[in-house]
Order: sequence, then C-alpha cells, then structure tokens
Amino acid sequence: MVVISDIVVQGVQMLLVLVLAPLLTGFVRKIKARLVLRQGASVFQPYRDLLRLLRKEVVLADNASWLFRVTPYVTFAAIWVAAALVPTFATGLLFNWTADLIAIVALLGSARFFLALAGMDVGTSFGGIGSSREVMIAALAEPAMLLIFFCMALVAGSTQLSTVANFMASSYVGLRVSLGMAVIALIMVALAENARIPVDNPATHLELTMVHEAMVLEYSGRHLAMIEFGAFLKLLLYISLIACVFLPWKIALFGTGSLAYAVGAGAYLVKLAAAGFLLALFETASAKMRIFRIPQFLGAALMLGLLGTLLLFVSRSF
Repeated sequence: MVVISDIVVQGVQMLLVLVLAPLLTGFVRKIKARLVLRQGASVFQPYRDLLRLLRKEVVLADNASWLFRVTPYVTFAAIWVAAALVPTFATGLLFNWTADLIAIVALLGSARFFLALAGMDVGTSFGGIGSSREVMIAALAEPAMLLIFFCMALVAGSTQLSTVANFMASSYVGLRVSLGMAVIALIMVALAENARIPVDNPATHLELTMVHEAMVLEYSGRHLAMIEFGAFLKLLLYISLIACVFLPWKIALFGTGSLAYAVGAGAYLVKLAAAGFLLALFETASAKMRIFRIPQFLGAALMLGLLGTLLLFVSRSF
C-alpha cells in the first residue's frame, strides 16, 4: 500500500504541473490586461490555443530533417520531467532521488540545445538569428544558474531539492546575505530563460527583437503546440523552484498524510498566484531592453551568484 500511495502522489505531482502550466500563463496575461485597463482573454485561453494547434495539420519545409520533427517532443519531454522533479506541494516523493539541481540544469540545457539546432535546420534567416541569440543568452544564464545552485547547495549541504527544501523550511537557515543574492540572481535568470520582459517580449514578433519566437517561426500544428506547452511548463518550473527553495512554507513532508498534502497543494496555488501577479506587475511597469544590454543584465546575475558563493566560503554564517 505504501508503494501504491507513493506512486499515486508522484503521479499527481506530474499531472499537476501539466494542468497548471497553461493556467499560470493565462493568469499572467489576464492580470497584465487588467493592469492596462483592458478586458483581456480568459485565463483558460492557453488551453484553447493548445487544442486548436493540436487539431491543425503540420506543415513542414521540404528540407526539414528528422531533427526538426523530433525536437518538439524532445524539448517538451525534457522540460516536463524537469518540472515534475521540482517539489511543488510535497517533498520526499517517489522520484525524489532524481530531483537534483544539476540534473534540472542538464535537462533544460538539453531542451535548449535541440531547439537551437532545430531553429537553424531549415536554413531561414529568422531561425538562425533566434538560435544565435538564444545561445548567447544561455552562455551567461547557465553559469549564473550553476553558481546560484552551488550557493544553495553550500548552505543546505546537498544538491537534492527535497533536502534543500527541508533545510530551508527549518529554523537553522536564518537570514543570509548569500541567499538574498541568490534569489535575486535566480529571478533575473528566470526572466531571461522564459523570454520575459525585460529580456524578451513573447507578445511581439518584431524582427529586431525576437529571440525565442524567431526559433520556432517555422513550426506549426502539433509541433508548435508541444513547443508552446514546453514554454508554459518552463515558466511554472522556475516559479516552483523559487517557491520550493526560498518559500517552502506549508510544503508537506514525506509521509505526513493526505491532509498535509492538501494544505501543501493549497499553499502552492497561493504561491503561484502571487508570483503570477508580481510577474504581470513587473512586466507592465518595465520595458524591453536592447539586445546588446542583455549580457550586462545576465552578467549582474552571474556576479550575484558568484558573490553569494564566495561569501559562503569566507564565512558559513553569511
């Protein structure tokens, strides 16, 4: 019975991220519309968009290779697995031993690698521009993310997310300057990795500013649905990661029962709503920066991650 219960809870975790990811994106879009005094589309519009794309026929370029065809499924699977590994409402789940910070970076890096290659596969100028810009952002975002994870691992003594979340929820962690730097750096990296303002604007298709959208312009039908769904999951992943590590309150511990799981799920929904509102507020009040200023933005995140890690080497109390 214990094994069956663990499988059920782990299955709920994997389905929960699938169900909530489009809803989170729809919620952010709705809040942004209301903040500029527009009605906006329904929060369920991303579900309708995915269904519409799934019903459409796939149109492929004549010179598209097998890589172009398999990339949507590979990227979706990699991001879904990474999102399902991050504890959302409970720690110590069945696949807890695989929920490692380095593994999440590797999964996200693999998804980006395939998407960048697919962007150049058919040989269009937009795909090449988007892929080169995406790789430029990744060259700074991935080292920054690794330094942030090293900082958290030094504080918690482990790279396993459940252990990190349990330590952060305990009274031993206290207030640390290094963790403050890490959370600011992680938010900056999350904005860049999810193609959000000020790094990118997913609502526009301007030639001079596109990054992520330029890579996927050649996709259609169910292929585009997989890529869009992956982008929804990626946003949920980063918000879940920030909530799991830095706001682990009310997260259920392993074996604490169904009531604790229900409280953890409710707290997780509140965290998602708060993060979605803050993201919409920030994007409404900010403007997209020039493409040449993105290295400076991500360089600041890299320096914050490095300083946080160095402070922990100087003194564990920082």
